[in-house]
Amino acid sequence: MVSSAVGEWWNSDIEAVEAEAMHGGGPKVSDAYTINGFPGPLYPSCSQDIFVQAVEPGKTYLLRLINAALNDELFFSISGHRLTVVEADAAYTKPFITPAVMLAPGQTMSVLLTTLPFPPSSPFFPLAVRPYVTATAAPFDNSTALGFLHYSSSESSAKNPPLVVPQNLPPLRSSFAAAFSDLIRSLATGEFPCKVPKNVDRVVFLAISLNLQDCCKSCVCDGFNGKRFAASVNNQSFIRPLVSILQSYYNHSASAELSFDFPVKPVHPFNYTAEPAANVNLNAEYGGRLLRLAFGERVEFVLQDTAFLNTENHPIHVHGHNFFVVGSGVGNYDEERDRAKYNLEDPPERNTVAVPSGGWAAIRFTADNPGVWFVHCHLEVHTTWGLAMGIVVEEGQAPEQRILPPPADLPVC
Repeated sequence: MVSSAVGEWWNSDIEAVEAEAMHGGGPKVSDAYTINGFPGPLYPSCSQDIFVQAVEPGKTYLLRLINAALNDELFFSISGHRLTVVEADAAYTKPFITPAVMLAPGQTMSVLLTTLPFPPSSPFFPLAVRPYVTATAAPFDNSTALGFLHYSSSESSAKNPPLVVPQNLPPLRSSFAAAFSDLIRSLATGEFPCKVPKNVDRVVFLAISLNLQDCCKSCVCDGFNGKRFAASVNNQSFIRPLVSILQSYYNHSASAELSFDFPVKPVHPFNYTAEPAANVNLNAEYGGRLLRLAFGERVEFVLQDTAFLNTENHPIHVHGHNFFVVGSGVGNYDEERDRAKYNLEDPPERNTVAVPSGGWAAIRFTADNPGVWFVHCHLEVHTTWGLAMGIVVEEGQAPEQRILPPPADLPVC
């Protein structure tokens, strides 16, 4: 088994990069991508910082992949080899063969790599990582991290690996991502059943938006005509409160920063994927409104991307629960048309779903983990801008359906 983490690298002070994003400015894009921490030879001064994985011919290796980047969805491929996907986000999948994979930040995937049956004439095969880009107006790191498979039993005397990007690595702006996601299916066997809710108790429609917001007098932002970047779900830009939400909920203590009236659909519906008119108000409302769910409630979230500022592929992560991706598509979600196409037999079980750029994704889960849980975009800059919400799953009646009491020495927030 081989573990490979793909990520990002900044030459700048990372705390300064974070502070820039927190103040509502677009943060500095990364200076490099990495494979297990190594940028690779395509970057200046990184000729020795290369990930090399030794392999033997005629063997099958399990690769555990994770996207540890902060702000980029990434493609991964190996020259001259194909990959068999067998697991996604710690849930088994029906195996399928693919030339490459796409991972959103936080997503994990296990793939089988079967090496060539005989030692190759050249011992090195490039493996590479580059971004999947959907935002048309935002800057991004247009670079590629390169590593190598090395057939250690090869009789070749070659010592210098070829600096060539694999031909099977998808281009930056590619339809590969959507086609790849459509291939992922739950195993759905007797031993590993697919427990997708066939019927739901509640449907929540969530419009995901990037926004602008008026700067406060103390804000350091400039260059945005008095505006700062924000983001929202149903026009609610989440502000993390100074109090502990879980502690407040458990102790039934009131807080002026929190309420349980999160809107289950946009207050003012609109043409979500059409470019907004010049006079449209792009501001969002700041606050800490929470969505309350009953224990055992079967829930469907319809996640709709919007064209406010930019359509973009948003990886939405739900804490505390796995869910099933029962449908996705391009354009505005149409309940009558799209619900009829749901896959309720073997949809993929995930904890992060990449909502298509200018499109939608529908997920279903059973709220059976009591407590307070964060739902947010896994592009960290969007989370800092408020593309997040909190859900409160109420306790059930049985002891195992209730939150464990806090220890006696727990510090009070």
